[in-house]
Amino acid sequence: MTQLAPHRADRVVFPALGYDVAGWDAAPAGRRRGTALFVPGYTGSKEDFAPLFDPLTGAGYRVVAIDQPGQFESPGPESPLGYTVEWLGDVVRAVVAALGDGPPHLVGHSFGGLVARAAVLAAPAEFRSLTLLGSGPAAIVGARRDRMERLAPLLPLGLDAVFDAMDRAARAEESWRELAPELQSFLKRRFVASSAAGLQGMGDALSTEPDRTAALAGTGVPVLVCHGEHDDAWLPPVQADMAERLGARHHVVPDAAHSPAIENPAATAEALTAFWVHTETR
Repeated sequence: MTQLAPHRADRVVFPALGYDVAGWDAAPAGRRRGTALFVPGYTGSKEDFAPLFDPLTGAGYRVVAIDQPGQFESPGPESPLGYTVEWLGDVVRAVVAALGDGPPHLVGHSFGGLVARAAVLAAPAEFRSLTLLGSGPAAIVGARRDRMERLAPLLPLGLDAVFDAMDRAARAEESWRELAPELQSFLKRRFVASSAAGLQGMGDALSTEPDRTAALAGTGVPVLVCHGEHDDAWLPPVQADMAERLGARHHVVPDAAHSPAIENPAATAEALTAFWVHTETR
């Protein structure tokens, strides 16, 4: 599956803190069990959750996914300093208010998990549950951080140059596989449509976020830590330790790495619905 997976969601725009936040909004099939809001990671977008829309709406959930400000179809601040985790968390809260459905199940992927955590820390009562999907306890480290730092000097050359450099680096890796032309075209179009200031600001936030695990545990909001078995961002032992410190449910998605919603959507949707049902029957 890919970001171009077919689905029945509608395009929507949510007003949030002076910006128009683009999203997909998928209505549930039959009786509504609840609402789920998805927040994408660094350089990602709402389309990263497309393979989950139909399975989750089929299970009775309204599913909403957004571009964070500065990503793809959502404009954002002109200064990198505007993209703090706290401010982006407040944007998520504004989207929740615009949904008008009461507390949703919140899902944050990768950097979006840090943003989702900030939203929950700011107002725990506004959320029914939190899923950290391929996300970690603090700033990212390792190879992904190294790649991000190597690309930063290219930002003045424009996002086309940054994307092409990323593509060349990916092709040099042993695990690289040729993408379908339509998917490669979408990924480049999404990347260059995003904000250079947002890329820099979110990158700064991603590399400086402190460990707020204890504070999250203190909110009492039910948490699921879910990641692919081969996650190469925050490594699986790091996420397992975070789950233990949170007292959270912990689920490992087989045959998946850092993007389980795309790499194994069926297993990811099953893990999410099982967690949500568990929280709803507590």
